[in-house]
Amino acid sequence: MERTLVIVKPDAVQRGLIGRIIDRFERRGLRIAAMKMMHIDQELAETHYGIHKGKPFYEGLIDYITSSPVVVMVIEGDGAIEIVRATMGATAPAEAVPGTIRGDFGVEVSRNLVHGSDGADTAAFEIDLFFDEDEILSYGRDTDPWIFA
Repeated sequence: MERTLVIVKPDAVQRGLIGRIIDRFERRGLRIAAMKMMHIDQELAETHYGIHKGKPFYEGLIDYITSSPVVVMVIEGDGAIEIVRATMGATAPAEAVPGTIRGDFGVEVSRNLVHGSDGADTAAFEIDLFFDEDEILSYGRDTDPWIFA
């Protein structure tokens, strides 16, 4: 069972889209293993987005992610990383196809509603940043045999 980190970003929280975004992942058959609403502080933001340090958009990205509460989740399922990324849609909402989160709700790349880990190593790093192991639950659902072979 693969795990990934998802962040419902400040613009989605402010626009009242938390439930709609979570619903997209659950409808795909993915499980929420952990979830909390929080305010990302400067230090956590800089650690999380450290790979972008020195890029022209870095400071704006830090200001944005610390500007309002977010919802962070650990989502799990077979192929969770790929499924989450496909459900989110292209990073630039104008390039995201209808039916994806960004394609249906997004307008500009700097306000693209949601973050998802881009690979297994990144997911492990990001999950450890936001959650202690005892906050992450593993459980089965009666529907799992109908979703996962």
